[in-house]
Amino acid sequence: MNFRPGPDPAFPYLGEHDRYPFPPPHTWEDSIIAVGGNLSPGMLLSAYEQGIFPWYGPEDPLLWQSPDPRMVIFPENLHISRSMRTILEKGAFKITINGDFAAVIRGCAAVERPGQGGTWISADIIAAYTELHSLGWIQSAQAYHNGELLGGCYGIGMGRTFCGESMFARKSNASKAAFLSLAQHLFANGIAFIDCQVPSNHLRSLGGQEISRTEFLALLQKNRRS
Repeated sequence: MNFRPGPDPAFPYLGEHDRYPFPPPHTWEDSIIAVGGNLSPGMLLSAYEQGIFPWYGPEDPLLWQSPDPRMVIFPENLHISRSMRTILEKGAFKITINGDFAAVIRGCAAVERPGQGGTWISADIIAAYTELHSLGWIQSAQAYHNGELLGGCYGIGMGRTFCGESMFARKSNASKAAFLSLAQHLFANGIAFIDCQVPSNHLRSLGGQEISRTEFLALLQKNRRS
């Protein structure tokens, strides 16, 4: 079957309370779980509830993925280095929570990432997550200096799970300051773990650890409710 790039315009719009059943985990053979569909609120929320998220390039169809292993951060493992603790304590950046999601996702889309030919945060992604934000599902953090937004991050809160999506920095340590501040805020308000999705050394430095996809799905199920 041939798929056009991006979301399928013929796929039904799913509202916030609609749900879509993705293939069950026992059928998953690799990280790509499904192809096609759209980015309507019900489709996105269905995916995150089932341990899946959209991740695709500009020439790809909409790909729904669930990596194995998965990277997560638990409250007791959040790592704030001595230098970052000093930066936070001295107020090198003014941090706000949920202050300007629109600017954060635009910043994430615009930042250059080594080894990547472009950004996966397309206009479709921006529109879809902006709609989720308007429905109250998105949380973000912003790092400012002298009134200029220099870094930020955002993700989706579901029950006692926070699904981190992306971060950006225009100045060294700005994204770390935003992320660590948001993580502390989330953990203080009952979040059990942060889903960091794909393992990386950067996330390991912040306290991320790898767990199997099976362990992740069990953890997600356990923490679906607030």
